[in-house]
Amino acid sequence: MTDEIELRPCAGPAEFPKLVDVWRSAVLATHDFLTPEDFADIENHLADDYFPAVELTVATLGGGIVGFSGLVAGQLEMLFIDDAHRGRGVGSALLRAALGRYPSLTVDVNEQNPQALGFYLHHGFVVTGRSDTDSEGRPYPLVHLVYAVPGD
Repeated sequence: MTDEIELRPCAGPAEFPKLVDVWRSAVLATHDFLTPEDFADIENHLADDYFPAVELTVATLGGGIVGFSGLVAGQLEMLFIDDAHRGRGVGSALLRAALGRYPSLTVDVNEQNPQALGFYLHHGFVVTGRSDTDSEGRPYPLVHLVYAVPGD
């Protein structure tokens, strides 16, 4: 068993249930602002609607899935780490991989998730704007960020 974080493309729909488990663990730990109804609605759309729409990268430790990210054309649409593995560099590894592909990476973060906002600011992102609602029109404000390329 290795403690090295490994990144790989998602193996497809067969892995979606495990990714939903990771999402659930992460969101229960960090998104206490979601109503139970919105939580269930988002969860119900992950495998059928959200995962197929992004390029998924899976993070593993010791062969087990511990996190994932989803990209679309330079936008980081999702990055979730199983709660038991937060703070171990998994999110940073996924973010570095995304930045390797898209040096001007953008991301939207829930304003009510200060840990995530701090994570991106720590990694060199800067705020470019704010929306009062999320992309589905729910009352969860988003902070829009872009990676500030060093030297620019």
